[in-house]
Amino acid sequence: MLAARSEIDPNTSYPIEDAVDMLKARAKAKFDETIEIAMNLGVDPKHADQLVRGVCVLPNGSGRTARVAVFARGAKAEEATAAGADVVGAEELVQEVQGGTINFDRCIATPDMMALVGRLGKVLGPRGLMPNPRVGTVTMDVGEAVKAAKGGAVEFRVEKAGIIHGGIGKASFTKEALVENIRAYVDAVVKAKPTGAKGTYVKKISITSTMGPGIRVEGSSVMSEAAN
Repeated sequence: MLAARSEIDPNTSYPIEDAVDMLKARAKAKFDETIEIAMNLGVDPKHADQLVRGVCVLPNGSGRTARVAVFARGAKAEEATAAGADVVGAEELVQEVQGGTINFDRCIATPDMMALVGRLGKVLGPRGLMPNPRVGTVTMDVGEAVKAAKGGAVEFRVEKAGIIHGGIGKASFTKEALVENIRAYVDAVVKAKPTGAKGTYVKKISITSTMGPGIRVEGSSVMSEAAN
């Protein structure tokens, strides 16, 4: 770790291309490290009009295969299965989840199922799995939602300290793929700027690998001036 940090100035923000080069050169673990981004936002999530939440479809995928569950009946259940959903069901799936069986990473529901799924708030909510129309996981277009979840759609939500973070790829990705994913993620967060946000919205951006050091990124290299 000392060697990895030796040529990185923690007080310097690097252009995104340079930052990704530095990050990939230091991803030395024996496994394919996840590349993560953290954004420090000028919001106070304690106020309802300053919550930041949304979804980003990474153009090059996340490098992670998500297990997707869909709460649906009839034709919509068949549509979900055809699109590649791993778990599909209605009342029986609700009972499984209530019993503690959660074999999925993303959860989608049709609007008519939300009366049932709403009972699972205390189970799915703390895990960040509760379907929500704001991020496209409560929808009648379950086929497209499943494909998006399988193809690299990642949800984001600001934490109480005003920070958003998420995985945006793997160390094995090319530099170009990682840069494209990072820009797409930042763009999605910028577009989700809440009405109550005042002053500088994006304060700091940094990227890191699972076992590597954090590297600050020059904001102007990943977003437009209008975002500040």
